[in-house]
Amino acid sequence: KNKVPSSYRDQCAHLLNPLNKCRQSEFYLPWKCENERYSYKKCEYELVMMRMLLMLKMRKQHEVKSYSKRKLMLFL
Repeated sequence: KNKVPSSYRDQCAHLLNPLNKCRQSEFYLPWKCENERYSYKKCEYELVMMRMLLMLKMRKQHEVKSYSKRKLMLFL
């Protein structure tokens, strides 16, 4: 239906189809479709920030676990 490539299928894919349609209708002029492009880029940015925060939380959990293991090994 929308034929979104699999590499672009994420939580922001619903914004990509209107952006591509606008780009095609406006002959890919860079000053056209600014609202659609801004919405898509903002969604992508928020998605990256969410992934970074998730990774940071995972690293902290791993550090806490590894620290407690090292502490336990010292007392044995």
